Amino acid sequence: MVWGCFTRYSVGPLVRLDGRLTAKDYIEVLDKHLVPFLESLEDSNLYTFQEDNAPIHTAKVAVEWKLENEVPCLPWCAQSPDLNPIEHMWDELERRVRARRVMPKNEDELFKFLEEEWMEIPLHVLENLVDSMPRRIQAVRKSKGYPTKY
Repeated sequence: MVWGCFTRYSVGPLVRLDGRLTAKDYIEVLDKHLVPFLESLEDSNLYTFQEDNAPIHTAKVAVEWKLENEVPCLPWCAQSPDLNPIEHMWDELERRVRARRVMPKNEDELFKFLEEEWMEIPLHVLENLVDSMPRRIQAVRKSKGYPTKY
């Protein structure tokens, strides 16, 4: 499993994760990888962190950590995967790895390929995903939280 983040202007770290994560494990990922990435941004106040309603994201300890660390989060519609642009990034990443002439021979090589392709995702992909957010939100509102084309 991997964790990653991105903005309209750049990809953040891609982190290899082993096994099932607890909320405390998730907080460690955020603390070690998200916070330094956000601090590296030109204007670290111009972002909204987005995640879904996975139990580790909504656990009391994780919610409190995000509040204490001033990580502004996008409110998430219950039962709606329609707003999550990271899912499109995972699709892009998978297509890029599968397009390689050589397939990975093991998990270490797979992660190496993932990291290499992650860093090569074109800027226009990031821009399109971030710029699509107002349309995604409007589509979910219009559908009253039911699935949309996104």
